[in-house]
Amino acid sequence: MDNEIFIRLGIFFLAFAALALLEQVIPRRSEEANKGSRWRTNWSFIIIDSFFLKLLAFAIPLLAIGAAVDAKANSIGILNLFDWPIVIEFILSILILDFAIWVQHLVTHKIPFLWRVHQVHHSDPEFDVSTAIRFHPIEIVLSMLFKVGLVYLLGPSALAVLIFEILLNASAMFNHANIKIPPKLEKFLRLFIVTPDMHRIHHSSDRSEHDTNYGFALSIWDKLFGTYKVEPNLSHQEMEVGLRWQNDKPTKFWWSIWLPFKNK
Repeated sequence: MDNEIFIRLGIFFLAFAALALLEQVIPRRSEEANKGSRWRTNWSFIIIDSFFLKLLAFAIPLLAIGAAVDAKANSIGILNLFDWPIVIEFILSILILDFAIWVQHLVTHKIPFLWRVHQVHHSDPEFDVSTAIRFHPIEIVLSMLFKVGLVYLLGPSALAVLIFEILLNASAMFNHANIKIPPKLEKFLRLFIVTPDMHRIHHSSDRSEHDTNYGFALSIWDKLFGTYKVEPNLSHQEMEVGLRWQNDKPTKFWWSIWLPFKNK
């Protein structure tokens, strides 16, 4: 799609900047001392992840949005087998794609190799908007391959995939943000979307807690499949974020890159 990359980048930087500002104005938890080191590391991840996705694009030029264009042109995918109303097709696409990402996230916690890679995200010793961009490049590449396959299977429109990618990125930054939302509003938002308080529980060092609340955008999947946890065992102020062996090493980029291959 024309200008797709500029649309996504523009929304990404705008959302990140707005949430980072809100973290300063209405923080949920006190700010830690090593923020500079953490943010440099987390931003290094998104830079190297983008590089690997560019390399992947040479092997699979279509990637997710291009795959949707190709699937539509060649009538590939379930949605292309029927003459769906545009609105129904769009809603189904968003729901199915979001559910698939929920399943993918669940699987990364259950399969040992995938967990070794995904724990890079969980090893962040704090929880703020920058945690949303802290993913190992192996996980990013595998996730993109999964989405490309899913797009060919489903056959959503390119616009639906673009909107979903924007929603996924924006919601991930929102639900990782260290912002305090008024309790009544937070409770209302949870009826539909994943909030920071809901997702923070998923980043608890307590394994029984970080095996809950897998959702990124919609909150319905955890409620439907019994993985929803309303509150942490301790308060949000007292709960420990990260992993049980936590120390300050995850704030270092190269240490974090090699984490999946360490005996942890």
